Amino acid sequence: MKKIYLTLFILALISFSQTIKAQNFVQNPGMEVWTSDTQPESWTIAENTSKEATIKHSGSFSAKHTSASATKKIQQVISGITGGQTYTIQYWFLDNDNAAKTRIWSYWLNGTTTIAADEATLRPATYSENSDQWQQFNAVLTAPADANGFRFEVRVYNQDGNNGGAVYYDDFTFSGDIVIKPEPSNYPTAFVATATGTGASLSWTDATGTQLPDAYLIYATVATPKNTSEIPADGSPVANNLDISEGYIAWNVAYGKGGHVFETLEPGLIYSFQIFPYTNSGSDIDYKTDGTIPSSTIHSNNYVLLLHETFDADLGVMDAYSVAGEQEWTYYNFNNEDYARMSGYSGGAVANEDWLISPALVVPATVIDVTLKFRSARNYDGNALQLMKSTNYTGTGNPNSASWTDITDQADWSAGTWTWVQSGDVLLSESGGTTWYVAFKYTSTTEAATTWQVDDVLVYGISSVGSPENMAEMISVYPNPTGSFVNFTSPQQAAVSITDLSGRVVFTETLQAGQHSLPVDQLNKGIYLLSIRQQNHTQLTKLIVE
Repeated sequence: MKKIYLTLFILALISFSQTIKAQNFVQNPGMEVWTSDTQPESWTIAENTSKEATIKHSGSFSAKHTSASATKKIQQVISGITGGQTYTIQYWFLDNDNAAKTRIWSYWLNGTTTIAADEATLRPATYSENSDQWQQFNAVLTAPADANGFRFEVRVYNQDGNNGGAVYYDDFTFSGDIVIKPEPSNYPTAFVATATGTGASLSWTDATGTQLPDAYLIYATVATPKNTSEIPADGSPVANNLDISEGYIAWNVAYGKGGHVFETLEPGLIYSFQIFPYTNSGSDIDYKTDGTIPSSTIHSNNYVLLLHETFDADLGVMDAYSVAGEQEWTYYNFNNEDYARMSGYSGGAVANEDWLISPALVVPATVIDVTLKFRSARNYDGNALQLMKSTNYTGTGNPNSASWTDITDQADWSAGTWTWVQSGDVLLSESGGTTWYVAFKYTSTTEAATTWQVDDVLVYGISSVGSPENMAEMISVYPNPTGSFVNFTSPQQAAVSITDLSGRVVFTETLQAGQHSLPVDQLNKGIYLLSIRQQNHTQLTKLIVE
């Protein structure tokens, strides 16, 4: 009898620590909530979409999707799914228009990377057929082992060249039985943040224990770490955020990655990073916040940003110059990614020479280690994309009239199959005082024409005027937290400013060399940045707490 009681007790503990429930992961599944007449809430892409109150499957509204000369899509990215689990994928659609047809075009995801599994079901070769009745798409699929998300997308197309017709969608479902796990047992160890280039590189050793995390929240402020009663809170997921003007940055990283890179941080600031393991997602998210939270602090590099082109809507500040052939560098968008694209294929391989050239990059004399970074992707056979730099290009006209140095071998490049690859750091110059141009040179022949894609072109240099560490030794700021005054001594005349975390300057004045006591009792309680910039251009930025 005792053995039976013990077994029942163990089973009760298991059911208490892990519960199972069904969940529809789609937000606003019935298209009932609209932020405007053309934007259903929670659907991040809604091209040629409008709110429909008359033709609907259930509820008050459906989504009307109007065809055009090019494909239009409606999309929502779903996170928090588990590889190996089975999910039901459904939605209702109505197509009874000879100027429109539709189909699902969805992907399993690992982060933002698409997974090619279940192509026949999720990206079928066939389109909808006209019917005066609502039809249902229905599939039951097992998520690939490495999947942690799903891109739920449906598309509308013109039919036989006729556009302006409409299809309608309603009642989306992406559901499955999910296990509600308890809080992670432990924190990760060896958590270290290092200032690198324009950002920071973080690494850690994954947490171990009875309950492993599903993921980690990396959270950073430009002040002392947040009180754990404020952030994060169970049941309230913290979304990714890179805008420090909101008072923090955050990023969610899957278990097993062991690191993350913040590519761009504000220069010359002190960032305090913390890492929180968690299980589950959505309203079931369970963060570990007790005990000693791993933390690491950096002083971000004092860098000078010379170029940052992300090709969000066009080629931006980059200049396309065609030396030979009819094809040119163009802006391109596919699967929600924007980039510059060049292909020498037009019904067959065509001979081309085309350049994508930066504007003049004027490097101050006080800047060192001028560095270029970008990412590339390609497909098909053909010539490598060349990376060039010049100091005597005029900024206009045929680039072959200038002298260019080939630095292609200094970068890492995509090996094909549309796989994006980071270039790594490409050193343009160790010193400043020079104006540079960088260019991507594309050539194709009548035998071979590779398609190349380029994105996130970044050029920066490190400011050589003064060291924050050396200045910190010379200039002592006290007390901190402040009282009625904040005191410091500057060995030179200095421009002094105090800024709140929203970027608002609350004090600015030029002060002579010597000891100073600034009144701060009129400031609201909070965290501020004290900046002391001396005549020799050295600058110290300190966090002060009022």
